[in-house]
Amino acid sequence: MTKSKLIDIVAKKAHLTKKAARDSVEALFDEMIRALKKGEKVVVSGFGTFYVSHVSDKEVVPFGKEDSRQTIKAHNVVNFRVGKPLKKTVW
Repeated sequence: MTKSKLIDIVAKKAHLTKKAARDSVEALFDEMIRALKKGEKVVVSGFGTFYVSHVSDKEVVPFGKEDSRQTIKAHNVVNFRVGKPLKKTVW
């Protein structure tokens, strides 16, 4: 599903104009991004939890090129832990 498809669905189900639905969806994503930037968890009951983890520096060896080691610098990543209701529905 694409963002535009999601906006169409929200507009139809909530009886909103496409502009109002787009503004709502974008506001939701903007607030989720803002919270994750601050290091907060974003918990959506029944759906799951988005959270930020820190990955330390690590050295990797490309397959077949054991003599050329590369270092991946430390960085943050966004993770998602699925909620039980969604897990039961999908599995």
